[in-house]
Amino acid sequence: MSEGSAPRSVWAVEAELGEGPVWVEHDQALWFTDIKRRKVHRYDPANDDRQSWDSPEQIGFVLPASDGSFVAGLQSGLHRFDPTSGAFTLIAAVEPERPGNRLNDGVVDPAGRLWFGTMDDSERERTGSFYCFAGGKVRPTGISGVAITNGPAVSPDGRTLYWVDTIEGTISACDIGDDGTLGASRPFARVETGEGHPDGPTVDAEGCLWISLYAGWEVRRYSPEGELLRRVRFPVANITKIAFGGQGLGTAYATTARQLLSAEELAKQPLIGNLFAFDAGVQGQPCPLVAV
Repeated sequence: MSEGSAPRSVWAVEAELGEGPVWVEHDQALWFTDIKRRKVHRYDPANDDRQSWDSPEQIGFVLPASDGSFVAGLQSGLHRFDPTSGAFTLIAAVEPERPGNRLNDGVVDPAGRLWFGTMDDSERERTGSFYCFAGGKVRPTGISGVAITNGPAVSPDGRTLYWVDTIEGTISACDIGDDGTLGASRPFARVETGEGHPDGPTVDAEGCLWISLYAGWEVRRYSPEGELLRRVRFPVANITKIAFGGQGLGTAYATTARQLLSAEELAKQPLIGNLFAFDAGVQGQPCPLVAV
């Protein structure tokens, strides 16, 4: 694997909390969200085309579905998103008994199951959990008691699920059974205090896990055994997640966030909140479609 190139800003979107980047194969474009500004964004690198839609609620992710639409993770639950009309239609409410929670991040496994997490919107209470959407129903995975969930991410063979506890600084792994149930979680990697907070995870075609660091100025690549292989430094502190896209899925796109930074801090990081891209030196894996 080559070391690739340094990250460069490709869209000065100035996201308050950029999240959920995903390369949509049939569209040949990168989609991502701004949770706090309630936006869906689309970036086409071939012609530098940029589009944006408003969301009725805070929105963590939009992922392509088998019917040609998207499944979106809004604060209240899963919605179908139609880019043509801009409409959001409720599929399934999630945690209606916890109005202080919101959906944060999600991933689709090779079987078309959507795995996603909830979190305390104030980022303090350990009220977050992970869920699986399959067969038209949302079910708990058994992973709960997390203040800020991130991920999950899934290995190329669909057999391993990685999930992040951002506050604790831990990345855990568990086996995915044939029926979609999860085995016991085991420690995978840890980001030490002072090095930043582990944010969104992404798995490349070689099965290595990329972790974005919030307040850490970098993205890290870990082997399937949890060995730190590479660091990619950024000119901004808060990297939230990367996704592989472009020709051959060899370009890594990264969302960043400017929330809660002072005017002085923003002045020192003029590119904070932008969408970045870099040559990863390795290919990603295509995003499967959510089975709906």
